[in-house]
Amino acid sequence: MAVENFDEIIERSIKIRKLYHELELKQNGKVWTIEQDALGFLSDAGLVGRNTMSHEKTWPKANSDTELEHKLAESIWWIINLSDRMDIDIKEAMEKFLTKTENLF
Repeated sequence: MAVENFDEIIERSIKIRKLYHELELKQNGKVWTIEQDALGFLSDAGLVGRNTMSHEKTWPKANSDTELEHKLAESIWWIINLSDRMDIDIKEAMEKFLTKTENLF
């Protein structure tokens, strides 16, 4: 199933994160802090790097393409949730970034 639009991606991402918060409450008695979420993102971003190396045949790891795909998507998921928790409109932030970068050229 292909995702139709960015609004749907944002909505689904935030809904899933709320389910993780419920699990964290059950397991740890509290939800992760924003800092812990950022560390989760950074851990997954590091795995994007490692799996990219494997994809490019500079690091030996079998079947890394499936994990690379997953970690790329999970990194976007983290960014959506981090921006939500910090009251940053990610769509507006992307528009500003893209416009600013386009204007450099």
